[in-house]
Amino acid sequence: MFLNEPEAFEGYTLFNKRRTKTFYLIDNQGREVHRWELAGNAALAKLLENGNLLTLVNTEQGRYVQEIDWNGNILWNCTQGNPHHDFLKMPNGNVLLLSRQRKTPEEAIAAGANPEFIDPDGNGLLAPHIVEARITGTASCEIVWEWSAWDHLIQDFDPGKANYGVVAEHPELIDLNFRLAETTNYSDPSDWIHSNGIDYSPELDQIVLSPSNFGEVWIIDHSTTRAEAAGSGGGNSGQGGDLLYRWGNPLAYRAGTIADQQLFSQHNPQWIPPGQPGAGNILIFNNGDESTALPRTYSSVDEIVPPVDGANYRLDSGLAYAPGEPVWTYTAPTPGDFYAPYISGAQRLPNGNTLICDGVNGTLFEVTPAGKTVWQYVNPTTNDGPVRQGEPVPTEELRSGRVVPANQVYRAYRYAPDYPGLQGLDLTPGAPIELYDTP
Repeated sequence: MFLNEPEAFEGYTLFNKRRTKTFYLIDNQGREVHRWELAGNAALAKLLENGNLLTLVNTEQGRYVQEIDWNGNILWNCTQGNPHHDFLKMPNGNVLLLSRQRKTPEEAIAAGANPEFIDPDGNGLLAPHIVEARITGTASCEIVWEWSAWDHLIQDFDPGKANYGVVAEHPELIDLNFRLAETTNYSDPSDWIHSNGIDYSPELDQIVLSPSNFGEVWIIDHSTTRAEAAGSGGGNSGQGGDLLYRWGNPLAYRAGTIADQQLFSQHNPQWIPPGQPGAGNILIFNNGDESTALPRTYSSVDEIVPPVDGANYRLDSGLAYAPGEPVWTYTAPTPGDFYAPYISGAQRLPNGNTLICDGVNGTLFEVTPAGKTVWQYVNPTTNDGPVRQGEPVPTEELRSGRVVPANQVYRAYRYAPDYPGLQGLDLTPGAPIELYDTP
């Protein structure tokens, strides 16, 4: 704990050291009030209104979304599709999973992909796939709704292949060949879109998705049937599963240039909930990216006001989707001092402040609307246990060979003392995490 000013929003913060089994809940003084030990490594968890933890774990048996009670008991496991990165519990009790579908090189080329960038002996392409699953037992669940990016493609490379059309005339569709040339430089060349975050709006019955490599956020209609979600008609919007809205990089639909890109490797898009300052706006962690044509070597948290009109979004023909710029943004006083080029997230708090997770550097901090930092906490936990305050954070080497801080945090959440999931529980603070025995 390095800073806790009176302007900070009082509550309890949930986090873990990325890809470990232990999640911590701490108070604003940095004292542990609870911890969960999971059955496998995880990067993200969310505290539900019933007091249980929802998380995605990797075990020797596979990858599962799990609901876990306060005492660490697993209530159910669910796996459908190829879940990764993000998930949430829906108001109807179902779970929404960010998944992906693998398409073979033959399928990619038949869909209109430029064969120059498709390895015939490789893994083809990965298409974002969103799955809604109903829990049917302690170890079972079934898909009740799904959406695939593969059903909403356009390409202007090969008129003899599927999905051929004029990209600039169809912003509701996804250009199959956009960013495809860059995939040869990716750690996984098949992951040409790389989706990394989702959120759901019950008020709109819509889903926002973060296609990181496109430098955009997309919104789709969840009110469709499964059949409508694969087409271009139906649902509250009348547009089926086509994109209702996209923002961050108009070059992706030929409505701008590289100079118009505003999102770079972004994470964690979310609607600000009703009752919070900025309700209905979309908050995005804008990571930055030094590998783009116009490098951006700093991060920001951006809030945008989408031009929503009922169930649809306004767009003037030939122009980019509004807004022209965020309604609010946070950057460090010296922008380069805050740079998290991957993972990370942000959360709007009830008092109007914003909790920011600089995941790369394992640092959580809270800023006021004016940009003043009023709370700051550095994750002390590593794979080898806690580091005492004042000691340097060690590094670790990833499988990719990249050397990174050993205390990285994928995302963090702050919960108010009156949050329903915390009522009736023992939240007596213990010592700071670094003073406990090694987990």
